Amino acid sequence: MDVVLNWKGKMAFEGVSDTGFVQKMDADGVAGGDNSAARPMEFIAIGLAGCTGMDVISILQKKKQPVTNFQVQVHAPRAEEHPKVFSSAVIEYLVTGKNVDEAALLRAIELSAEKYCPAQAMLSKAFPMQLVYKIFDEDGKTVVKQGEYKPK
Repeated sequence: MDVVLNWKGKMAFEGVSDTGFVQKMDADGVAGGDNSAARPMEFIAIGLAGCTGMDVISILQKKKQPVTNFQVQVHAPRAEEHPKVFSSAVIEYLVTGKNVDEAALLRAIELSAEKYCPAQAMLSKAFPMQLVYKIFDEDGKTVVKQGEYKPK
């Protein structure tokens, strides 16, 4: 992968990778920016969520699970001192649908964590991650199953 980062003034940058899609970055006013775009560490957390999320939903679709809504939340506190790295992460998979099979979801999470997601494989070497899930009934409000994936 190749990435080019172009400075746009103050603390604003535009990054472009092999796909050609432009991603904007900026800092808040205290750091000299205009608060006009996401921060670099946000992109890392979004990348982690996107990597595992794409794996899990793809596997659930292959398993013909009746998913009507799917969300991945990453809760990643940062260290107080510079360089203010992520100190841990909780990845939460929120799945909505009628009779979504818990075993299918656990297998999808396992495959993402153990085999397919390069972001998770790389970042798990830097800080601990907890993988939790909730399965909601088709109303999107009633939790029918919840738990945690733990490696064997």
